[in-house]
Amino acid sequence: MSVLVVGLSHRSAPVSVLERASLAPDARAKLLADAVAAAPVTEAAVLATCNRIELYAAVDKFHAGVAELSTLLAQHAGASLEELTPHLYVHYEDRAVHHLFTVGCGLDSMVVGEGQILGQIKESLALGQRLHTAGRTLNDLFQQALRVGKRAHSETGIDKAGQSLVSFGLAQLTAGTPVAEWVAGRRALVIGAGSMSSLAATTLARAGAAELVIANRTYERAERLAASLNAGSAVAGGWGTGSPAAGSIPAQPGSAGAAAVARAVRVDEIADELVTADVVVSCTGATGLVLTADEVRGALARRTGDTPLALLDLAMPRDIDHALHETPGVRFVDIEALAGASADAPMAADVDQVRTIVAGEVDDFGAAQRAASITPTVVALRTMAQDVVAGEIARLEGRLPGLDERQRAEVAQTVRRVVDKLLHAPTVRVKELAATPGGAGYADALRELFDLDPATVDAVSRADSGRAAASARSEREPS
Repeated sequence: MSVLVVGLSHRSAPVSVLERASLAPDARAKLLADAVAAAPVTEAAVLATCNRIELYAAVDKFHAGVAELSTLLAQHAGASLEELTPHLYVHYEDRAVHHLFTVGCGLDSMVVGEGQILGQIKESLALGQRLHTAGRTLNDLFQQALRVGKRAHSETGIDKAGQSLVSFGLAQLTAGTPVAEWVAGRRALVIGAGSMSSLAATTLARAGAAELVIANRTYERAERLAASLNAGSAVAGGWGTGSPAAGSIPAQPGSAGAAAVARAVRVDEIADELVTADVVVSCTGATGLVLTADEVRGALARRTGDTPLALLDLAMPRDIDHALHETPGVRFVDIEALAGASADAPMAADVDQVRTIVAGEVDDFGAAQRAASITPTVVALRTMAQDVVAGEIARLEGRLPGLDERQRAEVAQTVRRVVDKLLHAPTVRVKELAATPGGAGYADALRELFDLDPATVDAVSRADSGRAAASARSEREPS
């Protein structure tokens, strides 16, 4: 089986197309189910973020796999294949591995070096494991992508080069003013209570926001996030102290111990909160607009003073009406604006170092996968040899019934040693050769030369895949 990825991202498609292709969590599960039901696909995983949607699969046929995955992406995105095809990219075998490792290191992100993608890769793997669509091949691939990403962040300065999407979005919103200076003392409204919204709230808190209002469709989740922010502030002695969240803005000097408050509101209270808010960050999983142009303009009419209302939309599909870009009194930044900004200008040396890590890891992963691919054939060969030995020992006992227990055991042990010695060098050597490019042919040669039963080899492969998936699940479960 070979790895195939078909997808689209901010690098290949405009935001309008990405918006159409975005998938809700339940739609991702249906996509995976349909993918593994397709003839050329044996495993599947979907990586869906605010600026990419990628379908990974283990396939036995390249062209049939590309056609199937492309069709499924279009169907589940509610778009025509003709509309989606010009924006799709395809990676196969080593190039697919290289792509995922590059994504995991943050080199393919809208903000180069951001680390949130690792959590999204982990969630994608967890979904595939939970639905049993990720087997040995994709388990190995995604687990290794997580390790490569962590290695890149720990061994290079890529973290210094990149920011979180939240931090980068705020930086674009301030138009050159330092974020901590711009946020300090302002009232902030965060719409949503998921991971991105939580990071936004934490980032705003550490930058010195005077008040944080959390709005969410499920009010209890908004309450939990607000309580968490207040508890963290109380423990640290103020939002401006303690360790910053990954990718967040450093604490505003002098903000420690500030009497800042986070509170939760219901979705139907957002319109009233817009009247007094200075900055709004929205990132929900809604399929329609959360803030319409009319709602925002209505709030603007009730506001006092001439301070613009700052809006940051990090959702995909968009939460905030695109028409607000042309509205006086509004400073609006969304995913489309971020995609057009110059976000990938980190130190070249760090990027080159990460690319070197990725290249080496791709080679190592390919060698390991090729070596592992021959294991079922070697196991099947040894199983056949054991069956032959057992049959011959049984036949010998019938012809020489006078042998005592010690003599029978010695004869059996001698025969097994002879067979093991004959098989040792070839099986060790074939594993070494299998790790080289084109090494899959050695497994085929073994099956042909020893007339191995394909069903036996497949049974070993399925057992190995099941053990790998169970092991991966157990690593994620608390003891």
